[in-house]
Amino acid sequence: MERQCRRLLPARAVVAAPQELLTYDCDGLTLHRAQPSLVVLPETTDQVAALLRLCHSEGVPFVARGSGTGLSGGALAENGALVIATTRMRSILDLDLANRRITVQPGVINSWVTRAVAGDGFYYAPDPSSQVVCSIGGNVAENSGGVHCLKYGVTSNHVLAMEVVLPDGTVTTLGSGLAETPELDLRGVFIGSEGTLGIATAITLRLLRAPQSVAVLLADFSAMEAAGEAVRLVTAAGVLPAGMEIMDNFTINAVDDLFGSDEYPRDAAAVLLIELDGQEREVAAAVEITGELCRRAGARTLRQASSEADRALLWKGRKAAFAAVGRITPTYYVQDGVVPRSALPGVLAAIEELSRRYELPVANVFHAGDGNLHPLILYRADQPGVTERVQALGAEILRLCIDAGGSITGEHGVGSDKRCYLDWMFAPDDLATMGLVRQAFDPAGLANPGKIFPTPRSCGESARRRAAPVTLRLAEEVPTGTGEEPSLEPLDVF
Repeated sequence: MERQCRRLLPARAVVAAPQELLTYDCDGLTLHRAQPSLVVLPETTDQVAALLRLCHSEGVPFVARGSGTGLSGGALAENGALVIATTRMRSILDLDLANRRITVQPGVINSWVTRAVAGDGFYYAPDPSSQVVCSIGGNVAENSGGVHCLKYGVTSNHVLAMEVVLPDGTVTTLGSGLAETPELDLRGVFIGSEGTLGIATAITLRLLRAPQSVAVLLADFSAMEAAGEAVRLVTAAGVLPAGMEIMDNFTINAVDDLFGSDEYPRDAAAVLLIELDGQEREVAAAVEITGELCRRAGARTLRQASSEADRALLWKGRKAAFAAVGRITPTYYVQDGVVPRSALPGVLAAIEELSRRYELPVANVFHAGDGNLHPLILYRADQPGVTERVQALGAEILRLCIDAGGSITGEHGVGSDKRCYLDWMFAPDDLATMGLVRQAFDPAGLANPGKIFPTPRSCGESARRRAAPVTLRLAEEVPTGTGEEPSLEPLDVF
């Protein structure tokens, strides 16, 4: 395979040395590792198409990889897969400010999009905490969110069209470049498919006008429940912040230690960051209402930042929360469950109890506005049996989220990390239907195999839970006018 790849690509675009391949043995979730045997770095759509045609003809599985900041093990090279890294596909292909659109290659970094258009008064809304390093291609694969997803939505709300290379090497376009069109929304099917349907090589994004006014409030509380009550009061009052983020005491102190200054009150049980944007009078009114509701919920102090520098300072700590915790313990396991806002206090209390039971500290930082939790389970990798305890605690947290009416993931994806829990949310026939969609794009099953869906080999317990699997049957086409009923043949989708 290496020899064939070298014929398709420049020599510098093929990585085969074992010491260099170590770079690709995990993504941002270091708990799971799988070192690939070969990595290729194409720069054009034609090169990606040639590589996928080669994989198709040879029956070789492949995994698309962006910047490697994912947190679900989605870019691991399992099953001897070829890693196709898009990090050298970093060109802005078209800028159409008249129609508020920009088309980029998948390796373009998220924050670069806003940098390219900020001088003209525009910006790109989805902003994961890793936005200075994560790529647009990876954002599409995971349907990434960010601190502003409460008001502006996630990646799928801002992608208008994509040039996609299908697993057999066919190049096609999904979406029309318009906000709404009448055709089947295959663009929406592809976004969030975690590399299991093909590789996007050109992505057209929606741009937004920068708001006239922006203000950020920082409220601190003596109890996490009070911070949750503030979130409930603000949203119930009809105020729609651009973002609402909560950090617990552990995270507050980790961030203050990282920056060497007390930007957040160290004795607070929780801080709540609320960003409000829009027209100047609208923001002024929203700030007054929101501040009063935070005080009613029990806020000890309120701090307001209106200048760009002051706002950036308040957000800097939230954006650096994972890195700050990483200075305390280099190994941690982050989960990504979602719960209804009303369930936040109870779920957070239950997570605290689980932390005590498993004797593993948990730091909480999350998108409070939409109930997207990011509990960080801290551990020392050299402790015997700790990995099993960490994963067991993570599973219990996800079970809590589902029991509260939520989900096992909000923006990090399923990947290999949460595939064994997907059947907690979906019945066997639902999973089989999803498998049929995947098979329609990738009949040979070569695109990121083994990810998302539970399989007997990777998830023995899940297979036992699915004691009575449902096999969907597709009607084979028969000539019209014969009077025969369609023939039904079983289709194994996993």
